[in-house]
This record gives sequence, C-alpha cells and structure tokens, in this order.
Amino acid sequence: MEKLLSEVQLAELRKMIDDARRVVCVCHVNPDGDALGSTLALWHWMRSMGKECSVVVPNCFPDFLAWMPGASEIIRYDKRKAEAEQIMGEADLMWVCDLNCSKRVLEMENALLGSPACKVMVDHHQDPDDFCNMVISEPQMCATCEILCHVLYQMGVLQEAGLDMAVCLYTGMMTDTGAFTYNSSRPVIFDCICRLLERGVDKDRIYRNVMWTATPARMRLIGYMLYVKMEVQKGLHTSLMTLTNAERRMLGIKNGDTEGVVNLPLQISGMRLSALLSEDTEHRNVVRISLRSVDDFPCNEMSARFFNGGGHMNAAGGRLECSMDEAVKRFHEAVKSYEALLK
Repeated sequence: MEKLLSEVQLAELRKMIDDARRVVCVCHVNPDGDALGSTLALWHWMRSMGKECSVVVPNCFPDFLAWMPGASEIIRYDKRKAEAEQIMGEADLMWVCDLNCSKRVLEMENALLGSPACKVMVDHHQDPDDFCNMVISEPQMCATCEILCHVLYQMGVLQEAGLDMAVCLYTGMMTDTGAFTYNSSRPVIFDCICRLLERGVDKDRIYRNVMWTATPARMRLIGYMLYVKMEVQKGLHTSLMTLTNAERRMLGIKNGDTEGVVNLPLQISGMRLSALLSEDTEHRNVVRISLRSVDDFPCNEMSARFFNGGGHMNAAGGRLECSMDEAVKRFHEAVKSYEALLK
C-alpha cells in the first residue's frame, strides 16, 4: 500500500475529522460507481465514528447501483434542493469525491462553494481546481476509491473496515476500470483488492449486480444501438452511436440502461475509439459525450479540446450545449483533428 499523506497532512486530516460533528459527502453530476462508492464508503466510516453524515449528489444515478449499501439514504439535490442546501450549509466537514472542478456539480455549485465546511477533495482526475482546504489528488490511480483505500490504510481504518464500506470501495474500483480491463495494470491495485476481499467482499456478486443485471429494455437498446445506430469509420478505426430522448421513450429505457454501451464497439478488431452522443434527459439542447479508447489514444485530451470535458486516457466524457446534429458535426471535426493518430 502507498503512503499518500505526509505526517503533517495526516495530522491535519485527523483534526478536521475529530473537530467535525456534521459531515456531508458530495460528488459530480450523473454519479457513477466510483462517485457513489467513494461517497458511500466515507458515509459508512463517518457514521461509524458517531458523526452526523449525509451524501448529497447533484442528480440521478444508475438504477443498477441502487443496491449499494447506503444508496437508499442518498439525497438528490435536484429533488430535495432546500434540504440539501441546509445540510451543506450546516456541515463542519465536506468530502468532495471524484470531482476536480466545482462546475462538475452544475446547479449545486453555489451550495458547494458557499458551504462553510472544511473541504477535503479526494480525486483521480487531472488538474484539480483550488477550492478545497485539502486536496488529495492522484491522477495515476485507477479510481477515487483506490485513493481512499490507501488513505484509509494509512490511517489504520481499512484494516478494520466493515463489509459495507469495503463493498463500496471495491465497486468504485471495479466500475471505473471496466471490471479491471483498463487503467488497472499497477500491481498495487490488486493489493487493495486483496485487502478488501479480506474484509468479506464477494466480488462475484458485485460483478453480477453491476455487469449482468439488465432490464428487457436495456437488451433491446443494445441490439438497436449496434444494428441501427452504430456508424463505423473503418479507415479511422472509430465508431459513433447517437441516442435521442425520443429514442429513449420509444425503447422505454430507464436511467442506467445506457451504461457500458459505449464500450461495445471496441470489441471490433482494430477499433481504437468509440463514442456515444446522447441527449441529456433533464436539459434541452444539451448533448452528453462519452468516449472510450484502447492503447494510447487520449480520450481525455480530445474531450477537453472539443467537448468541454475531461477524464482519463481511455475513458472520458464531456458536454455540449447544442443540437444532436451540431454535436455529431463537432465529433467528426474532432476525429479529423486526430486522424493521424487514429490511422
């Protein structure tokens, strides 16, 4: 296990926690497994210490993560705004998880920045903004939950972690690496996994819950996207799929049904880049971009340059305020810009 904090930082963090009575854990918009895993792991830890603790997320999260221990207690800002703002305004300590930029909470940004709480950022994205009292940023790590594993081990917490906390940490690491199929070659990752398994984690069950639990609508969606919507540019080893809200309604898909669909075209021999452009379900004329790649194609760089986003080498996302047609045009411009690398 890696020591991420100096003795001074460790003492400072312990004092922040000891001095806090009310704690809130927050994460980015459209929370994924790592965002929920890290916030819920901290929620279990803080509650075990006798703290008043809440998890506040900006909006909805995938249905296939609703089984996670503590997920039923999560407060959605878009549904319970007044309650969420009161909690954030009264907090002594705020854990900012899987989030390097306050803009990634969208409408919740003012409440986040306006909270008087001591803020501790735990994140693995590049170039963190300076809005927290302490920043634990490790972009080389596979997930925010991996960072937490090291920090909690350094604090002597992971060794005695309860099963619920361990399950949340494992789920975050598994989902952010595609079940350990990318960004997961560092040996220390599996040291973390071993320690979580020692706490009683059933990794096979977690895999089934996340990867092999689908609705009939999701199965129809996969067939529709691959047969009808997938556009393959063979010479550029690139694929593109689009999804409108009208198509969502037609197929009857729910939140979370699209998870992982963007990865499927990467199974095509020689494919280097896969993209999914989908209309935002909550905002008009907003298109969300998901990018996945193999080897050394920089999804994060493309996302930052063309889609107001970021992420990791092989998995990134972004957001455009425009129509779907305009977003598709923008994607083709991005591909043309990276033509030499894609060929």
